[in-house]
Amino acid sequence: MSQTNLYDHAYQLEKALRDSEEFTNLSSLYDRVNADAEANQLFADFRDIQMTLQQKQMQGEEISEQEMMDAQTKMMGVQQNELIMELMQEEQRMHQLVTEVTKIIMKPLEELYAPMVNDNEVQ
Repeated sequence: MSQTNLYDHAYQLEKALRDSEEFTNLSSLYDRVNADAEANQLFADFRDIQMTLQQKQMQGEEISEQEMMDAQTKMMGVQQNELIMELMQEEQRMHQLVTEVTKIIMKPLEELYAPMVNDNEVQ
């Protein structure tokens, strides 16, 4: 299989993902959250604090007690918004789908390297 052919398959997979029920549902829910001013602001605030805390964690910075309390407060607000909760559940389903597809795609490499891993474990 040539490289070009592999890219063709990747673009076909992209199209299949866009046409999937999971993506269609996610897109629809995302549009609904964007159209709802309160939900949109709540979701944006939650994502901002989530990204900030993730960056701090990745950089090895300590997260303050105030930041943790702010994150918990935002999370409670998000959990009380049905529309955002639906969106987050659909995001989770989409993430699961992509994870499963990635496992399938990576299977040849895992099989290729499996003997090397097993040989090193024996030593």
